[in-house]
Amino acid sequence: MKFARILLFAVLTAHTINAAAEDDASSLSDLFREVDPSVVEITTVQQVVADQGPARRVSAGSQGSGFLISSDGRIMTAAHVVQVADKITVKFVTGDEVPARVLASDPSADVALIQAESVPAGVTPARLGDSDSSLVGDQIFVIGAPYGIAHSLSVGHISARRAPDHLFGGFEKVQLLQTDAAINQGNSGGPMFNMRGEVIGVVSHIFSTSGGFQGLGFVVTSNLAMKVLIDDPTSWTGFHGRVIEGAVAAALNIPQSAGILVESVATGSPASALGLRAGDLKATIAGQDLTLGGDIILSVHGVRIGEPDAYERITAKRKALGADDQFEITVLRSGNVIKLSKLVSVLGFK
Repeated sequence: MKFARILLFAVLTAHTINAAAEDDASSLSDLFREVDPSVVEITTVQQVVADQGPARRVSAGSQGSGFLISSDGRIMTAAHVVQVADKITVKFVTGDEVPARVLASDPSADVALIQAESVPAGVTPARLGDSDSSLVGDQIFVIGAPYGIAHSLSVGHISARRAPDHLFGGFEKVQLLQTDAAINQGNSGGPMFNMRGEVIGVVSHIFSTSGGFQGLGFVVTSNLAMKVLIDDPTSWTGFHGRVIEGAVAAALNIPQSAGILVESVATGSPASALGLRAGDLKATIAGQDLTLGGDIILSVHGVRIGEPDAYERITAKRKALGADDQFEITVLRSGNVIKLSKLVSVLGFK
């Protein structure tokens, strides 16, 4: 009799577990069908340094992901996907492909907002959730286009919350959600959803020793994305730079403790209108892979790169400028210190 009771308990337990698993699978598949139409593929064309032959720049394509946040075509993605793009194309789940332009971008937080020219009928925006309410251990899922394989689903959990000192440029402290959901090249900029179908993060990058996913993915929180892209938008500059300091700064004869090496500039961007020049010579110095030959930014409106709170002070000065004010930077170019300036209205800063 005792054995019979144990057997009955085991059968009932297995049935309950299987039923719960089926309910979870059904719930996830339902959620996927609900939110997937808001996810888009992003393709870009930009100038890169040629791998072979003389030092020069050539056009190259790249891919990423994003998600629609408004019916008028605003799309969130990762800053590194679109920051120096000469051309941006968005592909919706319907197959429609439309051009897009950058509205705002914060490379230090690695999030950007782009505007699609149009939105196909029936495509609905994603819902943004409160990332502060997400807990370590919560189940999540990611949708994107890893290696160009569009609308791929991966599932995992929030592994940790991280607050690194810097990210993509060495300026701003950001909070990241760490996840074990599979993230690969092409997922960048895609959404991470909670189990209510709300976006709680924007896929940023992975930590890997192999180049592929190893269980360590990092996602910028939705609350931070809202803060720097919607509540108090960070203007798109259209250049990619690298903070140079210490021994490398000394080797490049930078006349101060740090500077920003300009490595790429998007055609038609504010940085291009200002006259910033990118380099075209690849080099490795002290273990850092650099693109040399371009301008090195020394200061913006008198605030030197490398000074305490430089990012916050530069941002405050820029936002205080009116349309008829001059935006000014000082750069090191071919060994000479020069100033570049343009009207804010010409640069299109907001």
